[in-house]
Amino acid sequence: MAIAQSALKNASAHLTTSLADVYTCPASTVAVIKHAQVANVDGAAAADVSVALYDASAEATYYYAKTISVAADAGLKPLGDLVGAVLEAGDKIRGQASAADDLDIILSVVEYAVS
Repeated sequence: MAIAQSALKNASAHLTTSLADVYTCPASTVAVIKHAQVANVDGAAAADVSVALYDASAEATYYYAKTISVAADAGLKPLGDLVGAVLEAGDKIRGQASAADDLDIILSVVEYAVS
């Protein structure tokens, strides 16, 4: 099996109150999360963030962070354990906020082609 770096990607989303996909690892690829940041873009109120891994091979969701408060107009890296996480093809990083569109998430990812 050969592995070669194939792409540097940013994935981002305005989080809603439903757990939704932020990044999906493509077929024939493994990916490493290099940076993860959540920002509260609401000027008045704190909001909670939850971030999860959907493991495609197990068909299950596992949380990295669950209902962590992010102060108004603040940024937070509650995802320290997520940085360096390895995703296989079909795995997803998913996010959710306690208030729709109050939180943004940005991931920086390195993708590696697997052949």
